[in-house]
Amino acid sequence: MATASTAHVITPEERKVIFASSLGTVFEWYDFYLYGSLAAIIAKQFFAGTDPNTGFIFALLAFAAGFIVRPFGALVFGRLGDLIGRKYTFLMTILIMGASTFIVGILPNYNSIGIIAPIILISLRILQGLALGGEYGGAATYVAEHAPDHKRGAFTAWIQTTATLGLFLSLLVILGVRTAVGEAAFADWGWRIPFLVSIILLGVSVWIRLSMNESPAFLKMKSDGKLSKAPLTEAFGQWKNLKLVILALVGLTAGQAVVWYTGQFYALFFLTQSLKVDGALANILIALALLLATPFFVVFGSLSDKIGRKPIILGGCLIAAVTYFPIFQGLTHYANPALEAALQKSPVIVTADPATCQFQFNPTGTKKFTSSCDIAKAKLSAASVNYENVAGAPGSVATIKIGEKIITSYDAAGLSKEDAAAKDKALSKELADDIKLAGYPTKADPEQMNKPMVLLLLFILVIYVTMVYGPIAAALVEMFPTRIRYTSMSMPYHIGNGWFGGLLPTTSFALVAFKGDIYYGLWYPIVIAMITFVIGLLFVKETKDNDIYAAD
Repeated sequence: MATASTAHVITPEERKVIFASSLGTVFEWYDFYLYGSLAAIIAKQFFAGTDPNTGFIFALLAFAAGFIVRPFGALVFGRLGDLIGRKYTFLMTILIMGASTFIVGILPNYNSIGIIAPIILISLRILQGLALGGEYGGAATYVAEHAPDHKRGAFTAWIQTTATLGLFLSLLVILGVRTAVGEAAFADWGWRIPFLVSIILLGVSVWIRLSMNESPAFLKMKSDGKLSKAPLTEAFGQWKNLKLVILALVGLTAGQAVVWYTGQFYALFFLTQSLKVDGALANILIALALLLATPFFVVFGSLSDKIGRKPIILGGCLIAAVTYFPIFQGLTHYANPALEAALQKSPVIVTADPATCQFQFNPTGTKKFTSSCDIAKAKLSAASVNYENVAGAPGSVATIKIGEKIITSYDAAGLSKEDAAAKDKALSKELADDIKLAGYPTKADPEQMNKPMVLLLLFILVIYVTMVYGPIAAALVEMFPTRIRYTSMSMPYHIGNGWFGGLLPTTSFALVAFKGDIYYGLWYPIVIAMITFVIGLLFVKETKDNDIYAAD
């Protein structure tokens, strides 16, 4: 990062700007992986008033709440950033983020204070989501406005690399505490320690951010008397600016988000849920792929300073869309060859009344699918069994044909909880026995797995992530005028990543269950990535040479 076309040598002040801004991303992903990894324990601690399954669903809902509110945080803190400045706004966001994480560590559980515990927990998740809505826009804007011309891609790309650091930090802390106190103590009280030690990261972040100067672009705009008096109205109430927001969402961040979520999260989901790879091994392989690919965030950010943001971001979307099917089929081939053989040799047929089959889109985890068709398809999808759909007679109960064996599903509507559980257990056992006889493995055999090839394919998927994500911050900052930059760029980023990206796992599962093909869920990221490629190619202008000091 020392020299480029401008022969610029990075200064100590610029290093501090990048470091301080990146700490927010470390915090974001530290908490993200922390809460996600400990969701089962959090469910028992704070939702003990419900049955275990319902408690886990509520814990995941509290997790999701942080994503849902991010665009609203973008509105609140984006407006403040354009009114009072970048420095103080994203000092505020790091304080709220850090305090919310720390307080979870000292929050009394359900057994201590009853229903107040989950209410406070959900409130903290919402507060953190709101703060995160302002954090990324503030960090990206602050770094870009400090960066010299023709180095904005390289400087802002460092923010993206710290997501990996947040992941490894959370894994190390969890593993260290678990090992030190033991599983029983960790489940009882040790889980609080990773949340509590976040206060150290918060202290460092606040101390550094307090010592920093305001963005030079904001100070110039303020001295020129060109501050926006109504950033929200300007950004979203004037078509010339609203058009840029829409283009940033559809032509950049939507595609970036689905490629990012596919490469990091859906790949892990596919390995563990579809290919039945051991969870610990799958996590290690993903972590190694992330570690190997992380430097490429800066590589592609720096390259975008030379050839432009669009070719790299849109190129990443296009290459990903074209290669996802062969890459995920390759993962099956190398990670679970027995499953690949069963998919080819043992066709399964589901015969059901089409009127009873729903599209099983369930982002909140609260919707129940009780028809015999939905139950049959959900179980086959969970078992990674491909199947053909055949229309049955109106009102008929769905059946599953495996070879010459026919299994009858059941309709759970109107059944008591006990009867439904009994039928579910019986169907699950019969189905498990028959698909095993048909050659479908219950889990991937590590001895048959080609781990180097699996790692290579995961590495390629993460390389796509670095292509679309490395230059995105610079592109968004350069796309909008200084006076409404913080407000304008935060909204498309968080809608793209929080909603388009966040909905990927549930949408993909619903597509798999709908079609009966373990690869069919890939159509969601492929279609979104191609939409972004086409819209971005035709309507989004290259930004790398834009004057980011321009107020209008």
